[in-house]
Amino acid sequence: MPLIYTEAFMRFFNFSVLALALALTLVLAACAGMGGRGGSAVPGFADGEYEGMAQGYRGTIHVRVQIDQGTISWIEILESSEDRFVGSAAIEEMQALALAYNTPDIDAVSGATESSEGFLAALSNALENARTRKSN
Repeated sequence: MPLIYTEAFMRFFNFSVLALALALTLVLAACAGMGGRGGSAVPGFADGEYEGMAQGYRGTIHVRVQIDQGTISWIEILESSEDRFVGSAAIEEMQALALAYNTPDIDAVSGATESSEGFLAALSNALENARTRKSN
């Protein structure tokens, strides 16, 4: 038996598809706007390698940051006692975000707040060392 769609159903369907397309467009536009931060120069920081340390959930987090032409080019985790499934996974995510957005000003990972905040504090400490070197 063939399906017969009523005119009201077809209007509702077309409206739903249009609303979904509009919502996706708005989400993509918002995401594209956030991407503008990535890769921009870090103001006030001298090029070079810098290390920073801070307390995480299970111990010290020690990072090394490379700044090239005012941009964070890489972040290396030198030491971390964080749990490999939760804390270390959060740190890896934070590491990728800090590189993508070129800043330590990112949100902590839910469920691993202390590990995330420890990583961000260590990264900020390293960048503060870069700022101190720039001012000397």
